[in-house]
Parts: sequence; structure tokens; C-alpha cells
Amino acid sequence: MSTKAKNKNETQEFHNVKYLLTSSMRTLILVVLYANKKNLNEIRDELQKPSATILHGLKELEEDNLIKKEKKYYSLTSNGYLLSTNIIKLINNWYSLETNKQFWNNHELSGIPEEYLNKLYLLKDAEFISSTTSDLSNAFNTYIKLLENSTTLKMILPIYSENHFKYMIKLLRGDTLKDLTIILTPKIHQTMRRSRYLKKSLLTNKKVTVVETEEDPKLFLTFSDDFMTLTLFFKDDHYDDSQILIDKSGNALRWANELFEWYMGGEQ
Repeated sequence: MSTKAKNKNETQEFHNVKYLLTSSMRTLILVVLYANKKNLNEIRDELQKPSATILHGLKELEEDNLIKKEKKYYSLTSNGYLLSTNIIKLINNWYSLETNKQFWNNHELSGIPEEYLNKLYLLKDAEFISSTTSDLSNAFNTYIKLLENSTTLKMILPIYSENHFKYMIKLLRGDTLKDLTIILTPKIHQTMRRSRYLKKSLLTNKKVTVVETEEDPKLFLTFSDDFMTLTLFFKDDHYDDSQILIDKSGNALRWANELFEWYMGGEQ
């Protein structure tokens, strides 16, 4: 698809979503019909709105070919389903951002490609952990605790951190961790190779795979089969280890894996 055609499609999609969001009734009807077809009584029971108001919204959506009526039941058309999917993603994105707004507002997001920023709804179940003045290591200690029983770990490592290296080596010397893959910049890799200790204990370990990226990973991502964690940089480019996002849901693990693969191969 040409850039011009892509931009035209995106513009049309924006106008379609905008049209729906200007009417809460149209939006609610589409969301209600997203999973299953329903008759008027069922829609009214879910929305708790007068029949006349609902019927007006149904008529508008039918005229725009977003829903269809078969006998007494209303259901989404293909266009209606696609728009409903985008609306639900938008709602979940907003919910995800609002739930952990302190984390997202405080940090630089340039390390997360746009396509993955658009999928932040997959992190709507994430838990925000912050260090406090009485426990400055709370976020880091919570992170370390998560790693203890992992058999595989994948990381995007944007910093040279003796504390993190020390704990990685401790895990590798144990019996649990079998596979560690680290994505890092050539500069960090080169600095690590200058250290005999890191070279021997980490870089030449058969359990470890190191991948260099030419991208600028302004994020520290770690995930296993059971969890994912994310820490970011402040907007002044200083790394922040005092705030961490933790998510154990399947959606979050999928988001983390896709982002990791993006950094593995660069922008596709």
C-alpha cells in the first residue's frame, strides 16, 4: 500500500471513530453488540436507557451500515465489528494510561515504537510499584524477587548496571535459570567485554545469548513465561529505577514478546 493510500485510510478511520465517539449512545450500542447479537429488550436492559433513545441510535447505525437487523435481533456488520474493535482498544488504552498515569506521565516514551504505544491496552492489568523515602530499593527488590524462579529470561538492557549484572550472574550460577537473552547496545556490550569478571561470568556463559541493537532502547524490559516488567527513563534522559510496571497477564506477555522481537530485528 502506498503512503498516500495508507494516510487516506487512517484519516477515514479517524473520522469514523470520531463520528462514533461524538455520541455515547452509538458507542454504547456497538460495544454491547460486540460479543453477541441482541434484541431491543436485551440492549435496553444492558444500557438502562429508554427504548426511544436506543431506537434512534440503532437507526443511525443501520443507515451507516454498522449494524444490521435480522428478525428481532441486531448485530454488527463487518464494518461495525472493525470500528467496535478500535473503539474498545481506545477505551482500554485510556484505561491503561489512566490506571498508571503517574508511571506514564513521568517518563520518556520514545523507546516504545508507536505501534506498541497503540497497544498499551494490553497492559491494562499492570501493577505500578514505586520506591518510597522509607524504602528506596522497593522497586528494585520487587523486580529481583520476580526473577528468582524463572527458567528463561529475556531482557532489553539500556544501561550498564553492576547491580543487575551481579544478580544475573547469581541466577546463572543456580540450577533454575536455563536461558538468558539480552538485547543491548554495542557501547554497553563493549564496556562489558572490558571487564574480565563480566566476560567470564556472563558473556561467555553458555546459557546466555547477547544481541546488539543499533536502536536506542530507552526502556528496560524483562519478561519470562510468567511475568513482564518495564522501567523507563525520565524525560531528562536519566534512567529511573524507582518506578516499575509489573504485569502477569497473557496479553502483557504477548506485548513484551512482540516488542522484544522488534528490537531483535529492528524496525520492519
